[in-house]
Amino acid sequence: MDGMITKPSPHSAAETLDRLESALQANDVNVALRWDHASKAAGEDIDLGPTELLLFGNPALGSHMFTSRQHAGIDLPMKALAWTDAEGQTWLAYNDPEWLAERHGIDDREDIVEQMNNALDNLSGAAIADD
Repeated sequence: MDGMITKPSPHSAAETLDRLESALQANDVNVALRWDHASKAAGEDIDLGPTELLLFGNPALGSHMFTSRQHAGIDLPMKALAWTDAEGQTWLAYNDPEWLAERHGIDDREDIVEQMNNALDNLSGAAIADD
């Protein structure tokens, strides 16, 4: 999908987000919210496979996006979604910072976008590591 980075995980959706949350906290990234879509759907008698969302942010990076285009706040803090598909494969996805910059017309924060890309790649890598 355009604008989204998706990686396979050898872990369950819940464990993938547990691991991501631990990696974020170990790197002083704020975790704002964890939302279990499947449990919310089950409360409405809707069958949904494991699907969880984590909302997190690093104001030291994200705030620079706002100072370029304040409406970038609609897409920040960042979100990561973990889900297990019908074939039993778990996935971890998050919005590509380059896509966010393009979406909001941010063309003066290349260094921040690169830092965000590197951080998200490392943090998501820790979440999906097969160890």
